[in-house]
Amino acid sequence: MEIAEATAKRSNCSRRHVAAVVVKDRHILSTGYNGTPHGTPNCFAGGCPRCSGAAESGTHLEECLCVHAEQNAICQAAFHGIALDGATIYVTLSPCLTCAKLIVNSGIREVVYGGDYAFLDTVKTMFKNADVTYRKFKTGTTKKEKSNHAH
Repeated sequence: MEIAEATAKRSNCSRRHVAAVVVKDRHILSTGYNGTPHGTPNCFAGGCPRCSGAAESGTHLEECLCVHAEQNAICQAAFHGIALDGATIYVTLSPCLTCAKLIVNSGIREVVYGGDYAFLDTVKTMFKNADVTYRKFKTGTTKKEKSNHAH
C-alpha cells in the first residue's frame, strides 16, 4: 500500500490523487494513477473540463476525461502483455463500479483498498459472485502484530 500511496503522487488529476498497484507472487506487475489519457493535456493544465470547472464532487461525471488508477493499471498491463489472472490489486481508494467490472474481467482475485470512496453494495455483491475477495488495508500493523493476532 505504501507503493500505491507513493504512486498516487504521480497523479495529474487536480481533484483527487489515487493509485493502484497490481501484485502477484510478491512481484509488482503493473501500476497506475488517475489522470488524463496519453496525448491529452494534464488535468491541472486544463485537460479535463470537469476538473478545471466548478463541478461538485459526484456531479458532471460525463464531462470527466480522467482515467481511474485501476483502469490505468489494467491498461498498462495489457499494453505490455502482462496477464493479471490471480493477482491482487492495491488501491488507495475503494473501486467504483466501472473499475470493479474491469477488475473482475481482468482476472484479479483480490482487492485491498485504503480509503472508502462510495464502495457500493453492488460492487461488493459483484465481487462476491465473481469470487473476488476484498478487504480494507489496516495501517500501522507490523508483521509481529499480525502473527500475534493469529494466536
